[in-house]
Amino acid sequence: MDRVRLRDRQVVWIAAVLALLLVTFSVLRPDSFATSFNLLNLVSDAAILLLLATGMTYVIITAGIDLSVGGVLVFSAVAATKIMEATGSLLLGAATAVLTGLVWGLLNGFLVAKGRIPALIVTLGTLGMSLGGALLLTGGVDLRAPGDLNLGLGLARWLGVPQIAWICAAITAVLALALARTRFGRHTYAIGSNAEAARRGGVAVNRHLIRVYGLAGLLAGLAGYLSLAKYGITGVSAHSTDNLQAIAAVVIGGTSLFGGVGTVVGTVIGVFIPVVLQNGFQILGVRPFWQQVVVGAVLVAAVYVDQWQRGRRDQ
Repeated sequence: MDRVRLRDRQVVWIAAVLALLLVTFSVLRPDSFATSFNLLNLVSDAAILLLLATGMTYVIITAGIDLSVGGVLVFSAVAATKIMEATGSLLLGAATAVLTGLVWGLLNGFLVAKGRIPALIVTLGTLGMSLGGALLLTGGVDLRAPGDLNLGLGLARWLGVPQIAWICAAITAVLALALARTRFGRHTYAIGSNAEAARRGGVAVNRHLIRVYGLAGLLAGLAGYLSLAKYGITGVSAHSTDNLQAIAAVVIGGTSLFGGVGTVVGTVIGVFIPVVLQNGFQILGVRPFWQQVVVGAVLVAAVYVDQWQRGRRDQ
């Protein structure tokens, strides 16, 4: 119950910070920031990162980490492009991206759960393997997505909002509900709180960890396909910091790096805070480097607050 109240308080505070940023930029530049066009840009910019961060939320709640999501995204996009070039089927391309991401995620989970290798080392290794594999497949040159994908899904809108944003929002909502209301979510929290106690309580810890990392990989693979649709290229060198952005969003959103605490709702807010900062700074004409400084400061503050709260609980 204490953990539930803690999560709720964290989400409220983080939401208040996001609301303050939105109000501040709207007051400073009402003709540029607070427009439907700009707000849609914010949603579009955040959509794909949201998939990565949602998968990362599950992983971090189990007291793990996944540094490989950016590499898995790129590898999945490259694999999907190759299949679409060979077959002409967008559906097979999507299936390839998702399955490729799932395989990488299951590999991470197996090595962490069964191999007893620290998640930091495993996912750092698979980050290098997936990025290296993508470079081998492409020769270091970005591949172009089929025009039907880029001009179709990449530009399609529903009610004025990009379809990619709707897809990411729907998946995020389902996973938020799963984490908060299902046995899978409860087991995820239990493992992060105390893996040994969860095991004694009947939770198949190793199997669950493999599933959690598989979920993160699957979402990274889907993100690779959607990124391919949106930008039209594989972006082999454009996703080198996606893993760090996802981790930052999750931590800013109130998920504890020590496991057992966090929500997808908080992660959604954590994704939008840096996106709003970047967008607002661009509109105000502030040098983009300041955005990195501010986000870094917010990240350190979020970890400090988490440590402080843990210290209070342990007293």
